[in-house]
Amino acid sequence: MSWFLYLIECSDGSVYTGIATDVAARFDKHASGRGARYTRSRKPVALLASFELADRSSALRAEYWVKRLAPAEKRALAAGARTLESVVPPLTS
Repeated sequence: MSWFLYLIECSDGSVYTGIATDVAARFDKHASGRGARYTRSRKPVALLASFELADRSSALRAEYWVKRLAPAEKRALAAGARTLESVVPPLTS
């Protein structure tokens, strides 16, 4: 089963980052106020981007690194000015 990393624009201008298997359903949940606590007070405005990942582990790892970006960097990632690979460091053995 594929997992997705997604970026949502919120009403206060912030960018929320999360993971899900069904991005559309998860966005609807955020929009209805039943999603994350963060998006209950900062209403979701639009889905900026989603990135397909191989598994939950990869999605969690990508989420960890993307959440550390400044909002402008998250917007650049959503716009395609940056790649997900440039944000998430490669695994080393």
